[in-house]
This record gives sequence, C-alpha cells and structure tokens, in this order.
Amino acid sequence: MNDTAPPPSAEHPQPDLLESIAAPAPAQRRLRALSGLLPFLKPYRRQVGYAFVLLCLASAAMLTVPLALRDLIDHGFAAGSRVHHYFLGLFGIALFWGAAVAGRFYFVTWIGERVTADLRSAVYRRMLAQSPQYFETTRTGEVLSRLTADTTLVQTVVGSSVSMGLRSSFQFVGGLAMCAVTSLKLFAVTLALLLLVVAPLIAVGRRVRKLSRESQDRIADTAAIASEILNAIPTVQAFVKEADEAARFDATVERSFRSAIRRTRWRAGMTAAAIAGVFGAIVFVLWLGAQSVIAGTMSPGQLASFVLYAAFTAGGVGVIAEVWGDVMRAAGATERLMELLSAVPAIRAPAQPVALPQTPQARVQFDAVRFYYPSRPRTAALDGITLDIREGETVALVGPSGAGKTTLFQLLLRYYDVSGGSIRFNGVDLRRLDPAALRAQIGIVPQDPVIFSASAMENIRYGHAGASDAQVIAAARTALADEFIQRLPQGYDTFLGERGLRLSGGQRQRIAIARAILRNPPLLLLDEATSALDAESEALVQRGLEAAMKGRTTLIIAHRLATVRRADRIVVLEQGRIVETGSPQQLMQQGGLYARLASLQVVA
Repeated sequence: MNDTAPPPSAEHPQPDLLESIAAPAPAQRRLRALSGLLPFLKPYRRQVGYAFVLLCLASAAMLTVPLALRDLIDHGFAAGSRVHHYFLGLFGIALFWGAAVAGRFYFVTWIGERVTADLRSAVYRRMLAQSPQYFETTRTGEVLSRLTADTTLVQTVVGSSVSMGLRSSFQFVGGLAMCAVTSLKLFAVTLALLLLVVAPLIAVGRRVRKLSRESQDRIADTAAIASEILNAIPTVQAFVKEADEAARFDATVERSFRSAIRRTRWRAGMTAAAIAGVFGAIVFVLWLGAQSVIAGTMSPGQLASFVLYAAFTAGGVGVIAEVWGDVMRAAGATERLMELLSAVPAIRAPAQPVALPQTPQARVQFDAVRFYYPSRPRTAALDGITLDIREGETVALVGPSGAGKTTLFQLLLRYYDVSGGSIRFNGVDLRRLDPAALRAQIGIVPQDPVIFSASAMENIRYGHAGASDAQVIAAARTALADEFIQRLPQGYDTFLGERGLRLSGGQRQRIAIARAILRNPPLLLLDEATSALDAESEALVQRGLEAAMKGRTTLIIAHRLATVRRADRIVVLEQGRIVETGSPQQLMQQGGLYARLASLQVVA
C-alpha cells in the first residue's frame, strides 16, 4: 500500500451550500455584500413569490384609494348621486388592502426567521469544521457576536426592511406615475425637485455603511472581552483584577458607543434631510396646484388625488431613507458572516478517503515526523520523531514542558497535519483518512476536562451517543465516578452546571475518564488523566484505568512519573526529539533525562 499523502490540490471537500457562496474581491464584496444571502433564500423561492405577489396587490390597492377619493369629491356630492356607494367602495378597498398586507407580513416574517435560522446553523457548522489553528487568530467571543448580533441585523432586513423598502419603492414609483397621469406639469416640477434631494443622499448612504461595519466590529470586540473574562472569573478574582477588567470592558463599551453614535448621527441627518427636502418640494408643488384650481384648469378632486399621490411619494422616500440605513448595517453584518462562511478548514477529508480497518487495537507509527505550529513557523515543535507503537502496547510520553508531548496527541487527532514525514494509523497515512472516521477510533482524557451544561448521564454518554443507561453507569463505576454521582441531588440526572462548576477538579476528571471508557476505542490517549486527583483517588482510578487499558493501545502523557511505571515502554522527549526509550528500570540505570526528572520528583 502506498502511504504517501496525496498532494493538497487533491483534497477538496464535497460541494455544499457553503461552498456555493462566492468570495469576491473586497471592493466587489462591499458593493454586493447582501448577495451572499441568495443561497439561503433560494430554497424558499415559493414563499418569496407569495410575499411578492401580495406586496404588489397591497400596493395596487393603496394606489386606487386616491382615484376613489377623486371620484367621491368630483361626483359623489353631485345632485342625485348615491354617495354611500363611493364610501362602500372605499371600505372594500380597505378590506382587500388589509388582507394583502397581513399575508405579506406573515410570509416576509417567516422568510426572515427561516433564513436567519439557516444562516446561524451554517455559520456554526462551518466553525465546528475548523481546526484548532483557526482559533489561534480568531476569538470565540467575536464568532459569538457574529452568530447573534449580526444575524439579528440580517433577520431585521430580510424579515422586515426589504419588504418595507420594496413596498415604499412601489409606493414611490406608483405615486410618481399617478402624479404624471393626474397633472403632467406638477409632476415635472415634483420630479426635478426630488432629484435635487435624493442625489446627495446616495453619497451619505455610503458613509453610513462604512460606519455600520465599524460599529459592528466594536460590538464584537466587546463580546470577545466579556467572553474571555467571564470564563476566567476565578483567576480574575484571585489576582484582584475585577476593577482593572471592569475598566478595560468599560473602555471597549465606550468605543462601541462612540462608533454607534457616529453612525446614528449620519443616519439621523440623512433621514432628516430626506424628509425635509421631499416634503418641502411637495408643499411647493401643492401651492402650484392650488393656483391651478383657482384658475379652473384643475378640479378639486384631481388636486386631492394629486395631494395623496404626492404624500405617497414623499412617504415612500422617507421610508426608503430609513430602510437604507438598516440595509447598510445588514450589509456590514453580512460581510462579516460571509467571512466566517468562506473560511476553509485547514484540515479536510480527501476527495476519496481510505476506509479505516476496524480493529480492537490500534497500531500507530510516526515516521520522521517534523512539525511547526502556524504561529511559530521557525521553531520546530517536533523534529524527526520516529516511533512505532504496537497493538495493545501502553506507551508513556515523558519530558519537560514544551518537549512536544501534547503536540503528538494533536497530530494523532489530526488537528494539524505534519510538516514533514508521516503518521500512520493501522497502516494508513492520516492524511488519506476522513478526520471524523479517524477520531471515532480514538478516546481521549484531557488534562483539563470539558464538562457540558447537562446532566451527569449526558456528559458521560457524550463518549458514545447510543449507549444505554446501564452502559453509562458501568463506565462510571470503572472510573470510580459512580459513588460521588449517586450522592448528587438527582443522581445521574443532576445538572452539573456550566463547565461543571458543581464538581471538584477530581470529579470532573473522573467524568472525563468514564466518557473515554464508554467510547471503547482501539486507541486511548491519556493526557495527565489523574493529575487532578489526590493520592488515594489516584490509586483507585489508576486501577480502573488499568482495567480500561487492557486489550487496547494506550498512549499516556505524564509529568508525575509514578503514574507511568507500569507502562510497557517509556519514551522521553526533549525539545521535540526522542532522547531516551525503555522501561522505567532501564531509564533509571542510564542516568539520563528520565533519571534526572525522577530524582527531582523524589526530592520534591
């Protein structure tokens, strides 16, 4: 079998909704930011069509009102006329108009909520697909801000502002057309004045859009700081930094406020200029119309209908100016969301992944592995690691901090790809495997275990979603977690709190051990799995782990050398290289790094 990894150009993900979103150049993206929402609107073309038809019907009903009013004024009050017929006609138009508006509101709101939900899910899925190196430069708080604040802005535009803008555009265009039909002279004057008012607003709108993007960036900064500090409350309080962190957050909030006020000032000025300019033009045109009525060249009904059409036109411009600000903010938000959606995962499955052999034990082979972290491209984290871990073998990795032990785990889980050499799992190069299929064969107990905001039962079942309650309890007993779980208020159904705050460090560690045992993987990775336990608990859990390790391959990271003395082999790392290999007795006799580390722990 050829274990050489395929070239990067051969590894392309299957096309999906996210891949259909283009990533144009920055200038084009700024001009067409909202076009990124089209793939999310496409599945709901029918609902969009219904909303558009109802929008047209409502606009048509609205534009017939001035005509009905014209006939009422000019003919309804004449002798022998049945005036109540005109009022009944107006009432019928109102009923039809109301029904069309209600239908449009329902469909538009449905579309906005549906698209926003799909967008949030798409962004979240894309973030889950990113490797850890992506989050070396991207703050989780900023991602959360985009998932919440930015998608809310998009929902406002898709579910409300766009509909209002289209309705107002129909109102504006229809009003102008009916003004022309009613009086061509007054229409020409009105159009000339409107052009003088609208032209400057276009330039102002560009400035508002830029400020909107800046404002959203400041909000994201605020969310990022809050997320970081709230997750580190014990440390902040231990160093008495509450006042300093509050001041830092206040400064960020103040910058966000100033940015929002700048945007609001421009937007308010744009809205005021639009309304004042348009209504000023309408008042002047009405004065000219009044002169025509006095001169007898225009009927009172015509002037009344022209007044209404002019009001519709002015109202349409006012709403468009207001909506334009929302659209600019949403364009900035969409830009930021598209940046997340266009992020390509550094670690992806090859186009045709190799099927991983299903075995009860795993064999892992490191062949001249070199690795550089993307954030430290000139310093080798691993330098020429060659290691063969046989099926069923227990191997301990020992060495000072920064020797490369955790890096080996990260490469095994394919959070990163090697910079040189290769790693094989059951004879297959990791780069030829689907990362999900690989990770399904590995169980891990990290040094800092993650406990989710769920019950004890669900936290352990996270290792194997299809496990029964009996299997979960058996795994907890093996990890010596059953005893303290039974003492919780609701036993296995007890909510453990955010990040497991209701548990001690040792209890959280035992939950993580039970989770790994339940997974029953061919390869078990233990990263200081007993580091948070006291001496008595460590001895008990060590026995449980020894039972769990039987019949499977195990790789252990340990700083406390007492936890690895029963390993089949100990590999000593220093500065990314293997410097010693052997049993504890052999390494002690050699008097090298392992012996020095052991003597330091004995002295301590």
